Amino acid sequence: VGWSVAYWLKVLEGRRRQHGMRVLVVERDPMYSRASTVLSVGGIRQQFSLRENIQMSRFSASFLRDINEHLGVPNEPPIDIQFQPSGYLFLASPQNAAALEATVQFQRDEGAQVTLLSPTQLKAKFPWINTEDVAVASYGLEDEGWFDPWTLLNAFRRKATSLGVQSCSGEVRAFVTSVNHMMPPAPSSARIKYVHVYMPDSLEYQPVACAIVVNAAGAWAGKLLEADGLPRALCRPLLPIQPRKRYVFTWHCPNGPGLSCPFVIDTSGAYFRRDGFAGNYLGGMSPPEEEEPDPSDLSVDHDYFQEQIWPRLARRVPAFESLRVQSSWAGYYDYNTFDQNGVLGPHPRLENLFLAAGFSGHGLQHAPAAGRAVAELVVKGRYETLDLRRLGWDRLVDGEPLQEHGVV
Repeated sequence: VGWSVAYWLKVLEGRRRQHGMRVLVVERDPMYSRASTVLSVGGIRQQFSLRENIQMSRFSASFLRDINEHLGVPNEPPIDIQFQPSGYLFLASPQNAAALEATVQFQRDEGAQVTLLSPTQLKAKFPWINTEDVAVASYGLEDEGWFDPWTLLNAFRRKATSLGVQSCSGEVRAFVTSVNHMMPPAPSSARIKYVHVYMPDSLEYQPVACAIVVNAAGAWAGKLLEADGLPRALCRPLLPIQPRKRYVFTWHCPNGPGLSCPFVIDTSGAYFRRDGFAGNYLGGMSPPEEEEPDPSDLSVDHDYFQEQIWPRLARRVPAFESLRVQSSWAGYYDYNTFDQNGVLGPHPRLENLFLAAGFSGHGLQHAPAAGRAVAELVVKGRYETLDLRRLGWDRLVDGEPLQEHGVV
């Protein structure tokens, strides 16, 4: 998301300014060993319940389809994000069937190509599925599947760098604002004047003067707004974004679904998709709120697969009864505890701070759209491509969540 914002800032700036914007991306983890992007499963779908999420998915799908026109760099090889157009398949139980049907109609009204399948149609198309307790399914016919996150990240980074974006390895831990040296009474707003970037493995920091700050810190976006130097009274309500650890497991099953396997979301919440072409698959499942794992590290609870995920997989796909686990990893959702949707746009009291975080698992697929949206606000002062005003800070202040029912 951060590199997308940087890229779009330079694109939208164009040649209209005699002296170009100086854009700096601060990377705490330049190797991306703990980055949500590269630890994700790379899915993209249009099957959401919120208009803005559907629109961002459609924009991103179009962007990825023409990625070389956007992110291609002269004299470098063409970009291949290895998109697999196998679609998403959502299964609904009888009690959730009506809600899924209504959501699909809404998605169609927004231009998404989604079809409904009865249990008979589902079995005919995917003979390897056990349709017991499935009342209806929705299947994406276009612009859904998965791709390589690492390739997209590097494409954004290379293109942004070629346009003049600078980057540094460090961590933002403190700010200097316009109210740091003011006497009471406390002002109702402030501007960030400097960002303190701490060097890796060092107590030294570099103060960076800034006209605009974009918080695209993902799972740590909320923590960043509690850093030293920010006036506590102006940072209320707190940004409700937390790191939530999610496990991904890979397994081998030579008699599994094969090439016809889409990205399946089971009625139980477990998900899986094909991983390559040799009988390999990957999947996982988000735990209930009261059983969230400790996010302080990225260790994997292997019992979680054996006790919680495997039984659900084997029930839905009988061939998975004989699967063999190969590997696993954990990554972070930048989880918005308020309504599981991204927070985009200007901060209400920190006048030159913009937010782009809290996507709760769909940040990768929405990065092209979210980056452009924030860049439009910075450069043009308004949304032009997509109207994402409802994803702004106001809903946090008003206590009015925009609930997304398609969180996986």
